Amino acid sequence: MTAVLSPTISAWSVDPVHSVVEFRVKHMMISNVKGQFTGVSGILSLDERNVEDSSIAATVEVSSLNTSDVQRDAHLKSADFFDAENFPTISLRSSRIKSIPDGGLLVSGQLSIRGVTRDVEFAVDGPSKPAKDPWGNTRIGLSATTRINRKDFGLTWNAALEAGGFLVGEEVAISLDLQFLKA
Repeated sequence: MTAVLSPTISAWSVDPVHSVVEFRVKHMMISNVKGQFTGVSGILSLDERNVEDSSIAATVEVSSLNTSDVQRDAHLKSADFFDAENFPTISLRSSRIKSIPDGGLLVSGQLSIRGVTRDVEFAVDGPSKPAKDPWGNTRIGLSATTRINRKDFGLTWNAALEAGGFLVGEEVAISLDLQFLKA
C-alpha cells in the first residue's frame, strides 16, 4: 500500500546556490568572527493550508565552512571543533512549527552537531510568497535565527587569554537564509 500525500502539501528543495548558513561567535572577548557554510541541502514539506503542519529537514556539509582564514577553517574542521573527518555533516529536523503573533514562525527541532543532538528553536521570517524565476521555476525563501551554547554540542576547545577570559566565546548565533525550489 502506498501513502497518499495531502493535496495541500507541497515539496520544496533547498537551492544551495542561493542559500547560506552563517554563524557568529565572540573572539578574544573583543569582537565577533563570522563564518558560513555554503554546502546546504534540505527538503521543506509545506502545508499550504496550515503552515503549522509543515516540516523541514536540512543538512550542512562541514567541509563547506569558510571564515575567510584558511588556518582558522582548518582548525574549526579539526577534532578540536567540528571533527569533520568523523562528523562530516550538521543536521536539523523540525519537530514542531508554531505561528506567532508578529506573522513569523517558531520552528522547534533537533540540531545535530558532532554526533550530539539537542533541541533548538529557530525564529523564522517566512516563508515568502511563491514567485516564478526567469526559467519558470517556483521559488520561496525564508530566514531563521537561533543561539546555541557550543559546549552543549561537544565543541569545548578553548584557550585562556593572558589578560583573562577565553579565546572563543561559548554563545554562537546562527542564521539561515534559504531559498527553495518547488519539486
